[in-house]
Amino acid sequence: MSEAQKKVALIASRGTLDWAYPPFILGSAAAAMDMDVMIFFTFYGLPLLNKKIDAKVSPHSNPAMPMKMPFGSKDFQNINWSIPNFISGNVPGFDSMATSLMKETFKNKGVATVEELREMCQDVGVKFVACQMTMDVFGFTKDDFIDGVEYGGAAMFLEYAADADIQLFL
Repeated sequence: MSEAQKKVALIASRGTLDWAYPPFILGSAAAAMDMDVMIFFTFYGLPLLNKKIDAKVSPHSNPAMPMKMPFGSKDFQNINWSIPNFISGNVPGFDSMATSLMKETFKNKGVATVEELREMCQDVGVKFVACQMTMDVFGFTKDDFIDGVEYGGAAMFLEYAADADIQLFL
């Protein structure tokens, strides 16, 4: 790392599909801007390092999430469907439907998948660190994760983040 190179420290602590995008988008963008980037995956963000990501959208926990339909007429697609919490939290299969709609919308808009963004991060040198304590608590092993992941704890991350120019908790 050169003297002038900026450092970015990101914490990925959420594993829903909508929260899987920010660390990978920001990480790959920062690395493309020649910044040194570390993403520390902890608690519910840890499954984003699994070989297969099975993240779903949870509209119930994010009532501000707009639901646009990826099909139908342009007028129909441009409606923000406000889904009340009592529906999104109590209708069986609603999370799966919302996940499917989000994936289709992203595909129609040309947005890369989470897996593609994660691979892009690795290609541009973003450092992935899995929280060892979280692994121990939730029973993850190194065999669960993709290649290229480092393992460490809070002290390892904080040592890096202490000198970072940008620190974000996602």
